[in-house]
Amino acid sequence: MKTELIEKSYAVARERYAEIGVDTEKALAALQNIPLSLHCWQADDVTGFENRGSDLTGGIQATGNYPGKARDIDELRSDILAAKSMIPGTHRLNLHAIYGEFGDEQVDRNEIEPRHFAGWIEWGRANGMKLDFNSTSFSHPLSGDLSLANPDPAIREFWIEHTKRCRAVAEEMGRAQDDPSIMNVWVHDGSKDLTVNRMKYRELLRDSLDRIFETEYGHMKDCIESKVFGIGLESYTVGSNDFCIGYAVSRNKIVTLDTGHFHPTESVADKLSSLLLYTPEVMLHVSRPVRWDSDHVTILNDETLELCKEIVRCDALDRVHIGLDYFDASINRIGAYVVGSRATQKCMMQALLEPLAKLRGYEAAGRGFERLALLEESKSLPWNAVWDMFCLRNDVPVGEEFIARVQKYEREVTSKRV
Repeated sequence: MKTELIEKSYAVARERYAEIGVDTEKALAALQNIPLSLHCWQADDVTGFENRGSDLTGGIQATGNYPGKARDIDELRSDILAAKSMIPGTHRLNLHAIYGEFGDEQVDRNEIEPRHFAGWIEWGRANGMKLDFNSTSFSHPLSGDLSLANPDPAIREFWIEHTKRCRAVAEEMGRAQDDPSIMNVWVHDGSKDLTVNRMKYRELLRDSLDRIFETEYGHMKDCIESKVFGIGLESYTVGSNDFCIGYAVSRNKIVTLDTGHFHPTESVADKLSSLLLYTPEVMLHVSRPVRWDSDHVTILNDETLELCKEIVRCDALDRVHIGLDYFDASINRIGAYVVGSRATQKCMMQALLEPLAKLRGYEAAGRGFERLALLEESKSLPWNAVWDMFCLRNDVPVGEEFIARVQKYEREVTSKRV
């Protein structure tokens, strides 16, 4: 797209937004400072780089077999940088524990150390990407249906030790990048069919988490993530939304809300204002559920748009962390990265351009018609011209131009992987 056309369109949009009291330059500056935590597992279907090569388990599933997935760390890093070159702004990288650099060393989950992620820390520094982290309780011989809530002391101790070590890794990452690494704990624990021991498993999970969080760190932040159910664990989830909220509030931890981990009719956006009253911060994992938690690529839809608007309406840009969490193996994986990231940013762009002061004025005056009318008219304001300017200023493809670049990378790189 020609620069001159982008600039002309932006000038018109800037004037149009100014008429309703919105400064587009402020919106652009704000979006520049809102990083997404890009999920490393989109590029390799959550395979990781352990030596055991386990199949994906723990109630999750990557569907599809599009050719060209990353097979090693070098390919993964190449794919991430390719995607990053098409996503405007400055972003972070979210790693799972199974993505360490283990080489030929046989390292079990309860043996990982910061040294296994030293290469990632250096890579992140060299490429301007700060790191976040996750423990990995799935896809392991000891995963089963229960990990941190397992009544078998040996299995539970194994996963407690693993998660403790993950916190130590996150602490080292945060120290090295001089910015806290967000460390997320999600376990798949549950039951396929009816259980009569709900309380028992939740008591075990609570005890495990208390032991895991005993050590205080200053360069990482702890999150806990809930889920409704997993594949093969449909009847009961130990770490439910109620459990995680209760635990986080009582222990001053961050709640992670995954947009695919709730009933399809639930509004995740509506949860933000309540959580922010009682928890220090909120972590978001943004994906697109179809029916249930299917981890489809995020798109510009009502759910994601409302989520972003609620962040702005709560004045919580500094208290809400935004990560992506989908793994679509049915389409070009780098393209999936770019589409989902840019869609999330487009939603945030619209949220930042909402005429909030004027809308709140109408609401305070009890002028419901005017509020509704302006909300509706805002939907068709030229936000896309502001978005195009954001891409232009960040020297990334504007509009659909990124499609050709993804295709070029596929021809030259991923299609050669056999």
